[in-house]
Amino acid sequence: MEKIVEVQGVKKTYGKKNEEQTHALKGISFEVEKGEFVGIMGASGSGKSTLLNILSTIDKPTAGKILISKQDVTRLKGNKLADFRGKEIGFIFQDFNLLENLTAFENIAVPLSLQGKSGKEIRQKVQVVAERLSITQILSKYPAEISGGQKQRVAAARALITQPTILLGDEPTGALDSESARDLLDMMEELNQKDQVSILLVTHDPFSASYCNRILFIKDGVIHQELHRENQAREDFYRQILQILGNLEQ
Repeated sequence: MEKIVEVQGVKKTYGKKNEEQTHALKGISFEVEKGEFVGIMGASGSGKSTLLNILSTIDKPTAGKILISKQDVTRLKGNKLADFRGKEIGFIFQDFNLLENLTAFENIAVPLSLQGKSGKEIRQKVQVVAERLSITQILSKYPAEISGGQKQRVAAARALITQPTILLGDEPTGALDSESARDLLDMMEELNQKDQVSILLVTHDPFSASYCNRILFIKDGVIHQELHRENQAREDFYRQILQILGNLEQ
């Protein structure tokens, strides 16, 4: 299988050498293959948010390498980094991060506008992704006029509009009610299975994690355990996740 993300010996230390240092990540290595749906779980302070920030190129590691589509993103700077991030990485955040003064259509179109795409191409691509996510009827509405679940679908459409190599989810169900959360997870599962969208989901929620094929459990800055779903029913996988989380907290 094609490796689309390779994390090699990533460490992250905060604080200067002559001061007290915090070792957030202590040497993490893993790979994500094309079409995988991988979860990252861990308690607050385990290092999962730090890892996501490094994967998303918002932060840089103290040591180690991260390859996305064979490109070492830890070496990219300035416009090259912004360009790479815009084309190769899609984000779905917990709080949607929609621009309130733009319509749903305009919010979805932002990444393509930044890339200088023509109006015609933008309209075509927005229409395709909006149909895929069943939000064509709300494209002319502003964020204040739509529900939380619809906002998250608009955010997902914006993340997918550039056909990124990897879709990163940062607690994407955190601000949703249970029905909207299930709706979003079903949609992500369908994108993963039907369209082979590769997804890396950072979550503390075992129900969200039960949608993944594989879960990396992080504790004290290292990968403590790895769990594969294989052919298990989601309910069984969910129970296994709960059991491991209970052991991690001991």
